[in-house]
This record gives sequence, structure tokens and C-alpha cells, in this order.
Amino acid sequence: MIEDIFKRNGFDLSDQQVELFYTYMQELKKWNKVHRLTAIEEEEQIVIRHFVDSLTLALCFEQKGLDVRGKSVCDVGSGGGFPGVPLKIYYGPQINLTLVESVSKKCAFLEYVKAKLGLDYRVLCKRAEQLQENSFDIVVCRALGKLEDIVPMLVRLSRESVFIMKGKELPKGYEYCKINTYDIKDSYILFLPKRR
Repeated sequence: MIEDIFKRNGFDLSDQQVELFYTYMQELKKWNKVHRLTAIEEEEQIVIRHFVDSLTLALCFEQKGLDVRGKSVCDVGSGGGFPGVPLKIYYGPQINLTLVESVSKKCAFLEYVKAKLGLDYRVLCKRAEQLQENSFDIVVCRALGKLEDIVPMLVRLSRESVFIMKGKELPKGYEYCKINTYDIKDSYILFLPKRR
């Protein structure tokens, strides 16, 4: 099922990547019973609305001509690991990933998944405001709050660019990618390049 859903949305995964996504989904469901990491519980919807949706960032990187290989990527407000962990499964060692999450039970899940999946990323269990300026090449986030509150904070952390996943909402005045795949329709990702 996982492989088919990714394929119809334009992502070809290796058997190992499919296996990792499957294990990730099972752990998410297990932890969710106790910790409420996501409101989405049906497997197909987890794959579409968390995993595939997270990877639409890869389509936006391509649209903007951004080569992420060797870059440090920070996912702010990672929650259950979205979009950071799916990006790490997809890109593997090509990206240097940091997940920033201020809620300790979510940090515990992210650390657990890291060990369970054998992934190499860093979890910072703190608020993004506490991090140093220009700490990462690329900063990404999904569903984090009001734009006027989060944009200055995200831009401060980034050396090169910021990507904010906004779903169906397109605020005025921003560069963006419009995502249209089989399952993700009319979804917007804001793109904020750092002007030197």
C-alpha cells in the first residue's frame, strides 16, 4: 500500500525506504494511543497526509532549483516528525537533519524513532527562539502558527532559505510552490530565500 501511494504521487521509493515508512507508521500509531501525536489514525491517511505531504517539499526544492545535498536542514516544531523524518528517509545521508520540538513527550518519540529506524538526525528539545542565528542552511516547518509570528524566527535561523507548508492557504506577498499530485491538490509551500 505505502509503495503504491507514493508511486501515484510521483515518488519512487526503494524497498528499504518503504520498510522504514511502514515501521514509522506502526510506531506512530502505537505511541499515538498514549501521547496523541496526530489526529489522523487511518493508515492510508497517515501515508498521504503526513508522509507524502512531507515529501512535497522535495518537489518544491526541485521547482526552486535547490540542491539539498550536503545541506543542514532544520524542521521547526517537528511534532511527530513531520516533515523532517520523511525527508530524512527520502534523502538519507544527503541531508544533515535537525528536529526542533519543545514538547518533551514528542521529543521522546522522535528520539525513539531515530533509534528504531536507524536514522541519523539530531533532536533539540527546546524552543526555536533559544537557538542561535544562522544555524542552518534550510529551515522548514509545517502548521506552526501565525505567519507574522513565525516568519522572523524561521528566517533568523536560516542561512539560505525557509520553506513554510501552508496547505490550501496562500497568503499574499510571498514566493511559493504550488503542489498538485494525485492525492495532494492545490497545496502551497511558501519559499523565503535569504537575501544577502
